[in-house]
Amino acid sequence: MEPPPERPRDSPSVADTAAEFLSLIGLKELEGCLFAERLAVVAVGASPRDEAQGQWWMAAQWAPYQQEGAPMQSCILVQTRFRGKHNGVLLSSSLKAYLTWQLETLEQEEQECLELTPHPTEKRTHFVSHEYGMTVTRTLQEGGAEPQCHSFSYGRARLRARLLEGASLLLLRVLARRRTMPPGLVFPAINSEGDLCTFSYSALGIQRQAVGSAETEVFVIRRAVRASSGAPSVWHSSFLPSGHLAQLMQIGAPVLMLLQDESILSKSGRFAPQLPFPKEPLEWDEDMELYSYFLDRKEELQLSHAAYLQQHPEVRALLSDFLQALLHQQPDDTISFAAEFFAHQRPVGSPFASTGAASPLPSSPAGPPPANSK
Repeated sequence: MEPPPERPRDSPSVADTAAEFLSLIGLKELEGCLFAERLAVVAVGASPRDEAQGQWWMAAQWAPYQQEGAPMQSCILVQTRFRGKHNGVLLSSSLKAYLTWQLETLEQEEQECLELTPHPTEKRTHFVSHEYGMTVTRTLQEGGAEPQCHSFSYGRARLRARLLEGASLLLLRVLARRRTMPPGLVFPAINSEGDLCTFSYSALGIQRQAVGSAETEVFVIRRAVRASSGAPSVWHSSFLPSGHLAQLMQIGAPVLMLLQDESILSKSGRFAPQLPFPKEPLEWDEDMELYSYFLDRKEELQLSHAAYLQQHPEVRALLSDFLQALLHQQPDDTISFAAEFFAHQRPVGSPFASTGAASPLPSSPAGPPPANSK
């Protein structure tokens, strides 16, 4: 495995300060940051009510995670997706990250697609943590050419308190809900290319911002990504008190992401939305944004269902018992038979009561770890 080029090590104070800050984030505080949200993609300078050119979506939730040969553990799954157009070219990107509740990255994959005709380009960067550190694999696919892959690793000593993109997005929600942060907040990090860098965060204060036809107060955070060479990438994120984004903008980019759903404001008690416009028929399977939301929601539900079955292994055993009894007795009235069968089951606290069979799934829960933190 080819080692990465040597770069100057972080000063101990940066990693130490970052590690101390992360250690003070409590489990209950993170729980309030686990939700899904959607923003509309619009051109810079457009009105908040202008037609969207795409969609940005983010969700964070508890999920099971298991590496080969390791026990299953509960972690936080962070996902984002972006779809939009620029100069008639379809752009898309996605991120999927598994994090510990201390914001350590277990695994992350980022994907970017540029659908140029006739030579579409796809770039993937995969990060996976292991006992020796972290391995980064970059893959570039251009048109029908053979994919170009490059892998390298970082030792565990260089990963202390180091953030990746998924962890940074979740940290922004924590900072937004606090509505305060210490000055000069800097974290050692790894950027989307797999290079060592720093993420710095600073508060730009409370500002007024339009959301649809309404106006509300938002807390604005500036995040700068600085690598060893080149100009920094700077993002401005505007947050509602709930931690939901009202606006996400990369300085210098031709598009930005805006919240257009005013109902989010009513949930925080800041704004009572007007009566909605009359509904219009929508052909969702032909609408790019709606179809993208359908795929996102489908994946979100699949993860939720898998997590529930992981927490309740008795469900599969119970259904297996019922089907076995149904096929064995073959009653004419299946509904009455089902009602009688389930009426005689023991309470939920006694899993596998009907057969005493072993659970077909691992017994570790997919919910949050025990609350032994702040």
